[in-house]
Amino acid sequence: MQNDNNPPSPDTQKAAAEPVTAPGAFAAAVPAAAPAADKALAWERETLERLVMAQLNEQRAARRWRIGFRLFWTLLFLGVLWYSFHHGKNSANTSTTTPHTALIEIKGEIDADANANAEWIIDSMRQAFEDDGAQAVVLLINSPGGSPVQAGMINDEIKRLKALHPKPVYVVVQETCASAAYYIAANADKIFVDKASIVGSIGVLMDGFGFTGLMDKLGVERRLMTAGENKGFLDPFSTLTKPQKAHAQRLLDQIHQQFISVVREGRGERLKETPETFSGLFWSGQQAVELGLADDYGTLYSVARDVVKAEDIVDYTRQDNVAERLVKRFGAAMGEAMVKASLNLLPRIR
Repeated sequence: MQNDNNPPSPDTQKAAAEPVTAPGAFAAAVPAAAPAADKALAWERETLERLVMAQLNEQRAARRWRIGFRLFWTLLFLGVLWYSFHHGKNSANTSTTTPHTALIEIKGEIDADANANAEWIIDSMRQAFEDDGAQAVVLLINSPGGSPVQAGMINDEIKRLKALHPKPVYVVVQETCASAAYYIAANADKIFVDKASIVGSIGVLMDGFGFTGLMDKLGVERRLMTAGENKGFLDPFSTLTKPQKAHAQRLLDQIHQQFISVVREGRGERLKETPETFSGLFWSGQQAVELGLADDYGTLYSVARDVVKAEDIVDYTRQDNVAERLVKRFGAAMGEAMVKASLNLLPRIR
């Protein structure tokens, strides 16, 4: 019998405080936590898969949009090229057969790289001359001049086309018809001007700068190496020798004589020569008529109405179209890239 007055021992108190656990209860608690962990892992995996699939779908959509845009711009570019090359070279309808005045504009500098170049102007003239409805060809000129080579090619073609087709060629001067522009105009049947137009400048020039005196003062030495004693001819940093200057002058005189011959042939007895006619001076339209460099006053519309007797004007002028500008830019970019890539690989001859 236990005495109630005796307190329980520490071991007895500890045993009484510990909860009674049924056999196998601990073993059952451990498996119960495993499904919860598996569910958490499955949720994380599913969420990650969804994020990855969403990213892939966005990338695919973006790629499809890029392909679509590239295809659209490619088709648009090809369409512009086709339209421009088939419809944009000339504003005139080459099948025009009703009576009209054929117009070709020559504006700005006459140069192979400008809109007023021999290839385009000659192409326009051929179409105008070959059109049965064109009663005459009017060259509307507003140009200070340019390349004698380009002007000579156009002048020769005017003579050839006039021999093939019995159509008159008239020139109407707006602001300026000088130098190479007058070279072109000289073979026209008639030249019409405004009283204040600038006409003439029958001469040839070759210009540049020389810096040899300044270099001497600054103590700068020009180191130019050439194969051929005249290869550095007209180099602005080298001295121009007397033989080189004489050679350049002979060249200019020869081209000047070609210019003079064209003017004399084209103007004939209408030209009233003076010592200043071929000196390179230019005159007003009024003076040009008095000197025989022009025939009368007139505008495009007055010539079409009163001279050609065909008031309808059809423009045959070839314009720089969108496709040609794109091709030029693309070609320039490709050429620049090729030059840069080959600069250090090839010897240079200048």
